[in-house]
Amino acid sequence: MSDLESFRQRAQSWLEESCPASMREPVQHQQDIEWGGRAAQERNDDKMLWLERLGKQGWTCPTWPAEYGGGGLSNEEAKIVQEEMRRIGARPALTSFGISMLGPVLLEYANEDQKKRFLPEIVQGKIWWCQGYSEPGAGSDLASLQCRAEDKGDHYLVNGQKIWTSYADKADWIFCLVRTDPAAPKHDGISFLLFDMASPGVTISPIALISGASPFCQTFFEDVKVPKDQIVGKLGSGWTIAKRLLQHERSMIGGMGFGIGGGPSRTIPDVAKEYCGEVDGRIADPASRQRVAQFQMDQRCFSATTRRAAEEAKAGTPPGPKSSMFKLYGTEMNKRRHELLISLMGTQALGWEGDGFSAEELAETRDWLRSFGNSIEGGTSEVQLNILAKRVLGLPD
Repeated sequence: MSDLESFRQRAQSWLEESCPASMREPVQHQQDIEWGGRAAQERNDDKMLWLERLGKQGWTCPTWPAEYGGGGLSNEEAKIVQEEMRRIGARPALTSFGISMLGPVLLEYANEDQKKRFLPEIVQGKIWWCQGYSEPGAGSDLASLQCRAEDKGDHYLVNGQKIWTSYADKADWIFCLVRTDPAAPKHDGISFLLFDMASPGVTISPIALISGASPFCQTFFEDVKVPKDQIVGKLGSGWTIAKRLLQHERSMIGGMGFGIGGGPSRTIPDVAKEYCGEVDGRIADPASRQRVAQFQMDQRCFSATTRRAAEEAKAGTPPGPKSSMFKLYGTEMNKRRHELLISLMGTQALGWEGDGFSAEELAETRDWLRSFGNSIEGGTSEVQLNILAKRVLGLPD
């Protein structure tokens, strides 16, 4: 028996014993997703049990070094863990900006003390992180941000405002871009800070969207003290770190193009058959059948491309400009998906409340409205097109 076959047997045994039965059911609602954080540690349910077990094993971040709490697995072993989790239908134990965005840049840019302090807590889901990038006057032109951190000897004093801060009202800590040298050229005077959202001087105001709910917030900082050992990288190197983190974020957002409304158990063909009828196992309406088939073909092509990029990343190739391609196409796919679902469901997808609509139908109405923001968050589609034009196609400014 090869080493990988032996590892697969051990992984199978551990997952079968460790994953609670309720965590092997498809994710159906937002509350099924576990973000971790300080408040979550007070709960006593199967979600927390699954997170605790997988986190201690290091398999929330299977390829991260074991000395920082990760699984220390090879790429081949990590792939086996993913395959075995899919085999038993295990849910991801943790959804985390710490895993998808912050952790990779800490591994690349943080000092040893910072890695040992923050990475194990990310792996175990003990901190819910949010991102402090955009400001009212610095969205697409992020480098023009004005949130300032002044050097006060043993700490920085942060003053300013951030906007569209996802889950700021629930997060424990923030990774934040601040201007530390107002006299420097705008890209050179930015630094990357980490600090506790419970710090005095932090005020948060949620922003409601047309969908009726929103993860977004306005975040205000007034004389917030941040210890100097919480700056990542060198003073003034924040823009370099920010660009790398955005590549990881855009790859993450691009993955939205794979989602299916109402959870993985509810496929687009199933929705089409339910609302458009079924004949001999096929969608009854030819036009709807063609649209569904075209979307599924496009989705499979995109999936193949992102999987190839994932294999390259495992081999040590950084995300690079291709993350802009994934973000652009993935968000357009997600918008198309919701438009297709709305079209298939007809008037049943246009309800807001009332007994005439199921919970899934009401959720799809809101998800469709929410999807319009996909082409803005993480950098607008226009910004992604500019990046692809310059860095991939080599077009002049």
